[in-house]
Amino acid sequence: MDKVVVSAGEAVADIPDGATLAVGGFGLCGIPSVLIQAVLEAGTKDLEVVSNNAGVDDWGLGLLLGARRLRRVVASYVGENKEFARQYLAGELEVELTPQGTLAERMRAGGSGIAAFFTRTGVGTQVADGGMPWKYDSDGNVALASPPKQTQEFDGVTYVLERAIVADFGLVRAWQGDRHGNLVFRDAARNFNPLAAMSGKITIAEVEHLVDPGDIDPNDVHVPGVYVQRVVALTEGQAADKRIEKRTVRTKGR
Repeated sequence: MDKVVVSAGEAVADIPDGATLAVGGFGLCGIPSVLIQAVLEAGTKDLEVVSNNAGVDDWGLGLLLGARRLRRVVASYVGENKEFARQYLAGELEVELTPQGTLAERMRAGGSGIAAFFTRTGVGTQVADGGMPWKYDSDGNVALASPPKQTQEFDGVTYVLERAIVADFGLVRAWQGDRHGNLVFRDAARNFNPLAAMSGKITIAEVEHLVDPGDIDPNDVHVPGVYVQRVVALTEGQAADKRIEKRTVRTKGR
């Protein structure tokens, strides 16, 4: 089945207001920037985003934040995005902060048909006990806090139950992909992309290099096409547009 869609705009056109999006990337590395821009241009709002972080103020998911298109974010950290922090603390955005490894496993579990799993991470903290601020009011008071989670002992060790994440749509970026949706990621850009692809009911992949079926060695496939419903081939300019989250340089001559 040829899954190639003509444009990013067409690929995201049926994402409705209020949808949940699992978005790949780490910082700005490997983010589906073209698809995010297409969602922005479509005017889609009230979105819940599941991603490691929310980009920066002027790129990636930060664009949707700045346009007030997000109502809720499930992430590991606020990171470099000042607007993300401002909206959260001002009571304008609901945020569920989740340990990074737990977030990754929740997304993987969602794509594997696993409803929930037990982990030691977070035991004895607000992650398990509840009370973590999800949303503040305009006066800085906690308006919504996380509920307590089920815990259970195995071999004398306490674990906490974490629910899997299944998103309405998954948005990812791959280095290489074929027309059947088989994807290959390059180096650190692999990060959360395979997990976001797995957890989306409908996954859309923007690919830097589109090839024909059979051109990718099956042993090199990171995400099989069964997880991907739409493929968008990037132009050379779109593929090359990769920003650096924080640049550190030394003084000349040192």
